[in-house]
Amino acid sequence: MRVFMFEKPLGMRDTLPDVYQIKRGLREAMMEEIETWGYSFIETPTLEYDETVGSASAILDQQLFKLLDREGHTLVLRPDMTAPIARLAASKLYEEGCPLRLAYAANVFRAQHREGGRPAEFEQVGVEYIGDGTTYADAEVISLMIFALQRAGLRHFTVTIGHIGYVDALFFDILRHEQRVETLRRFLYEKNYVGYREHVKSLPLSSIDRDRLLRLLTLRGGEEAVAEAKAFAMTEEEHRALDELKQLCEHVKQYGVADMVKLDMSLVSHMSYYTGVLFEVYAENVGFLLGNGGRYDELLAKFHRPSPATGFSVRLDRLMEALGEKQQQGKTTCIMFSQERFAEAYAKAKEMRQRGEKVVLQQVAGVRDMDQFTAAFDDVVYVLGKHGKDERSC
Repeated sequence: MRVFMFEKPLGMRDTLPDVYQIKRGLREAMMEEIETWGYSFIETPTLEYDETVGSASAILDQQLFKLLDREGHTLVLRPDMTAPIARLAASKLYEEGCPLRLAYAANVFRAQHREGGRPAEFEQVGVEYIGDGTTYADAEVISLMIFALQRAGLRHFTVTIGHIGYVDALFFDILRHEQRVETLRRFLYEKNYVGYREHVKSLPLSSIDRDRLLRLLTLRGGEEAVAEAKAFAMTEEEHRALDELKQLCEHVKQYGVADMVKLDMSLVSHMSYYTGVLFEVYAENVGFLLGNGGRYDELLAKFHRPSPATGFSVRLDRLMEALGEKQQQGKTTCIMFSQERFAEAYAKAKEMRQRGEKVVLQQVAGVRDMDQFTAAFDDVVYVLGKHGKDERSC
């Protein structure tokens, strides 16, 4: 037997029938909600050029799957969907002044370390809203994400909202150096708040600046977090970001989802292309991130078509885990038939399928272990022997 006969590449997974059915149901539920908001679904190639999409993506280079084509060009398996859609929008779809609403359901690929135990391929459902730089656009994608998750069956979750522009303005005003700023960002991204506090205390800062950095960790909750941040904001950039968050909160209220969101002024992301509002969604009693998004106003400029943009993505595998075993699959019936009764059995199966029922039609002679086979179905109908005889259900 060959060594790799039953093995899969690191991080790759098989999807078995039950899981596939659940995932498809979640995908379709979210897609239906997204379409009702006027978004158009598109597809992009699985392979993209490294020098365009690969370099524009915010995913680390060591996480990219790379290969060469016959002409010697370096290709990548798409590591996210935002960069490919930005390429597509910039080249074919977006006309300045006409906002564009696009959506996708697609697999993305990110190489993982052997000890990480994380999938290297997973499916995302998301949207990109291109061409609108207002906080109304940010409120729309956040609210749409909430409604799409609710349509998929998720009930207890929270969307945490921050503003990378505020964090960066605060850090640069005090630290004045990209490397020092990046060190603090890393503590926040890893949610290592103890390490953040200890590092801030070790810096040669005035008591006022040290207090500003430490108070950042306390700015959480509702709109009062914006007011508290305003009290010690010292730069125009900080005030501008806080004004945007205040406006966003007002818009979210109008969508009726304010009770689903909270502010966290220390929120940052590993996605380097975010420029403004950003957000994450977590389910109750689940420790991992289900989805995230934010504003990326500089990404399309990399494709020579500057435009504001915002969007979100939700990971279906993590959404499945958050929903747990509450998801119910439709009933499946098996019709077992003998050779002389096939026409009758098929007519019955056809009638049931037209009503939307799931039906397996199985010739009795093709099954070796009848008890094991039929145990997988909710209902079994036998159409055996001569016409009109031995038809029963169990």
